[in-house]
Amino acid sequence: MRDLVFGIGVGGSLADGPDLLALVEQADRDGRDGLDHVSLPDHPYLGDRLDAYATIGVLLGRTSAITAFANVTNLPARPAPVLARTIATLSALSRGRVVLGVGAGGLWDRITDLGVPRLSPKEAVASLAEAITLVRRLTGGGPPVTVEGRHHRVRELEPDPVPAPPVWTGSVGPRSLAVTGALADGWIPGHAADWRSPRYRESRPVIDEAAQAAGRDPRAIRTVFNLPGRITDRPLAATRDRDGRWLGGSPGQWVAELTAAVLDHHAGGFTLFSTGYGTQDARTVARWAGEVAPAVRETIAKEVGSASIGVR
Repeated sequence: MRDLVFGIGVGGSLADGPDLLALVEQADRDGRDGLDHVSLPDHPYLGDRLDAYATIGVLLGRTSAITAFANVTNLPARPAPVLARTIATLSALSRGRVVLGVGAGGLWDRITDLGVPRLSPKEAVASLAEAITLVRRLTGGGPPVTVEGRHHRVRELEPDPVPAPPVWTGSVGPRSLAVTGALADGWIPGHAADWRSPRYRESRPVIDEAAQAAGRDPRAIRTVFNLPGRITDRPLAATRDRDGRWLGGSPGQWVAELTAAVLDHHAGGFTLFSTGYGTQDARTVARWAGEVAPAVRETIAKEVGSASIGVR
């Protein structure tokens, strides 16, 4: 993927399956110039939803350029060793077009309905850290792996030869943010928090400090914002609501806002959702790919004198 990434988020309803496939195929065609990724939610406790990883496999099989990932994987419901095998297979068959999006788990009242033991917030974060480390050890080749962790245990498992994909977390609390800084390649701020939000301003320093403590360059950890909003034909009088949340606007207003997000706040990417945090319509996706993303890249290239920019 390019330094600055653009993508779309899609819903997971079974009834919307055919439309979802058509939309992602469109995004893949548009992606040769504008879009990099598609993401979908992972809620296996909901009976009307598509399974995230089954859907990702179909999407990757129907496309040739776009990357796909779960935003974010419901890690408590997907054992890390099996997840490593799944990710390695998807990466091998798609020639690397997959990201591992992971989280510590949030909706525990529903997660436990799957028969998964409830973890305390502290235990859930410890499990997240173990899982990321284990997935990496079970990819990229090497000798058999034995791990006797508190939450994940394997014995003499042979790693897949496929390199580990990038790992992006949906971290929210201080402990999980620190795990992101120490172990991950990217961060998706929770609750659609953007670069002007207190959540981002308070959270990103925690990631950076943890990265430095682990001997890592904080700039290597990109921030990819989930961004609900409309693309309108005419400029809006106000692009943000009273609480400061982004509403959208004309292509020109989007370009100005996202360019500032990259240059002033080091944004590393954007995933467009509808205002209801679902799937955008086909016309909006086409405008996002054809009008907004290329214009942002072009504007930034002119500002810095190079198409390769420093993002995080």
